[in-house]
Amino acid sequence: MFTGLVEEVGTLQGVHKGVNSAVLTIGCRTVLAGTKVGDSIMTNGVCLTVTELGATYFTADVMHETLSRSSLGDLSPGSPVNLERAMPADGRFGGHMVSGHIDGTGTVKELRKDDNAVWYTIEAAPELLRYIVEKGSICIDGISLTVAAVDDRSFKVSIIPHTQAVTNLSSKGIGSTVNLECDVIGKYVEKLLGPYGNGGASPAEEKSSGLTEAFLKEHGF
Repeated sequence: MFTGLVEEVGTLQGVHKGVNSAVLTIGCRTVLAGTKVGDSIMTNGVCLTVTELGATYFTADVMHETLSRSSLGDLSPGSPVNLERAMPADGRFGGHMVSGHIDGTGTVKELRKDDNAVWYTIEAAPELLRYIVEKGSICIDGISLTVAAVDDRSFKVSIIPHTQAVTNLSSKGIGSTVNLECDVIGKYVEKLLGPYGNGGASPAEEKSSGLTEAFLKEHGF
C-alpha cells in the first residue's frame, strides 16, 4: 500500500525486453534505504517487486499484464520515473489509499498556466472516468492528486510548484501517456451495489447480503 507522495524521481537506466515482458533497471538512492529484495517500490504508479539491489539502482520484472495496462513499456533509458516505497505502518498517511495496481492510462490533452500553478487536462476512457469525481482523489503516475473538474471525456488537476519540482510531471507534455489509478473505494461500492452484469452482485447475492439502496438511505447514507 502506498500514499501517492513521491519520494524520489529516479532514472530508467536500462530495459531488457522479452517477448511479452521486461526487466527494468532503475537508478535511484533515496528509496533504496531500508529496502531489500522482495520489497515493493511504486514506479510511475505501478507496484513493482525489487528483484536485485545495488548501491545506486534496483531491478524489477514487469509481466505482460502490467505492460499492456500501463505506460512502462513506452519508457526508454534516461526516462525519469516517480518512486515511492510501500507505506510503513507507523508513517504519516499524507496522500490517499493507493494500491499501485493501475486501472489504465490517460493522455495529457492540455496544459495551462494559472499564476503559480499548472492545470493538466487528462483524457481517459469512460470506464475510468466513471470512478473519477470532482474533489475526489486520483493517482497519476504514482502522484496523489485532487480532481478539480471532470466531464464525460476528461478530468482536470491543478499542480502546485512543489509537485512539479519533486516529480516527473514537468517532463510531461501534450500527448504524453500517464498511468491512472482511481480511488479504490468507488470500485468496491459499485461491486456491492451495482446491477448484475455491470461489475456488481447478482440480484440473489444482493438480496442475501441485505445491503440495498433503501437500507443505506434508511441509515443515513
